[in-house]
Amino acid sequence: MAAIQTKSKKTLARPGVKNIVLVEGVRTPFLLSGTAYADLMPHDLARAALQGLLNKTAISKDAVDYIIYGTVIQEVKTSNVAREAALGAGFSDKIPAHTVTMACISSNQAMTSAVGLIAAGQCDAVVAGGVEFMSDVPIRHSRKMRKTMLSLNKAKTLGQRLSLIGSIRMAHLSPELPAVAEFSTAETMGHSADRLAAAFGVSRVEQDEFALRSHSLAKKAQDAGLLEDIISFKVPGRDIVSKDNGIRPSSMEQMAKLKPAFVKPHGTVTAANSSFLTDGASAVLIMSEEKALAMGYKPKAYLRYRTHLCWSLFGNAEKSVLRLVCGQIMANLKAMDSDWFAQTYMGRKSKVGVPPMEKFNLWGGSLSLGHPFGATGCRLVTTVAHRLKKEGGQYGLVAACAAGGQGHAMVIEAYPQ
Repeated sequence: MAAIQTKSKKTLARPGVKNIVLVEGVRTPFLLSGTAYADLMPHDLARAALQGLLNKTAISKDAVDYIIYGTVIQEVKTSNVAREAALGAGFSDKIPAHTVTMACISSNQAMTSAVGLIAAGQCDAVVAGGVEFMSDVPIRHSRKMRKTMLSLNKAKTLGQRLSLIGSIRMAHLSPELPAVAEFSTAETMGHSADRLAAAFGVSRVEQDEFALRSHSLAKKAQDAGLLEDIISFKVPGRDIVSKDNGIRPSSMEQMAKLKPAFVKPHGTVTAANSSFLTDGASAVLIMSEEKALAMGYKPKAYLRYRTHLCWSLFGNAEKSVLRLVCGQIMANLKAMDSDWFAQTYMGRKSKVGVPPMEKFNLWGGSLSLGHPFGATGCRLVTTVAHRLKKEGGQYGLVAACAAGGQGHAMVIEAYPQ
């Protein structure tokens, strides 16, 4: 989520602390999984985002000191997708690259790591990004079948091989799909959201209204050309893709017809008030302010304070975060408006309060734009930078949660125009 604050005379710059800036940010269109990107691989999307960043910034391919990418469900053939995508995009093979995974804040962590490298004086220019590809996820053989196949590979005689083949049963052939539940709690995001919604009194109507707002604002921003971080991508064998395809404003009446998706029949989370499985990639160029100005760039924003959080609500109810759902968002907003929550979980005497909705996700959010797990963080930061410029604001706050009861927040400050 992202919220904007209007201009003030104060700046968050600190004496003696290096200023770190966002120079540019791009992303591929975010698409429903199984659509135009269906025949690609994750590194294809990541490479497209990196090439788009190179084209937008015209930076030399050897002028970057480090590349960090985030992803969640890894393709086993390209486990270090950062390196594969960087080489494919034409970056120098002398630039180190690593991949990080931290659930839905993977690219947030990539950016945080980039900021840390620059703040420590180890780098001046770092590319961070993220990618997620849900159209083709790794599906494994069962554990029994894997053990049999590994044993077959070690078998030395025909008799041993025939014995192992003869031990295979129908149960061995049952595949293992990627887990959609949190490992430590065995709870899916949908069930978690339903429990949080019930605990904080979030109604089905409130969730549907929030989702409808997201899709309506995203459509308005799309039509107005405000989503300028999107780069067009020529999909091999297909047409050029130039916009997100999951933005679908509906009506409260249509949304009310959908049945609960998780807790049946009384749950409040449905397909209409949840994010959809998404394919997409993002990339940002982060520099020290000194380096950016020396290279002739006009930064978009300062990257100020950032923090990671760990918390546990109602017996780890918040630990299961794989799809963004309205129940979870609305519960968090109500928690911010609760003195009890502030005192119990935040060490505060009184509530924080709800951010004004007229400043909140005005160009849509992950419910409508899509949520490729590993790529959303960079999309959020770039969007905030663009909104600050468009709206004349000074500060923006990005906040996101992640599986395992974790979260990330970052303050972005507009760069003087």
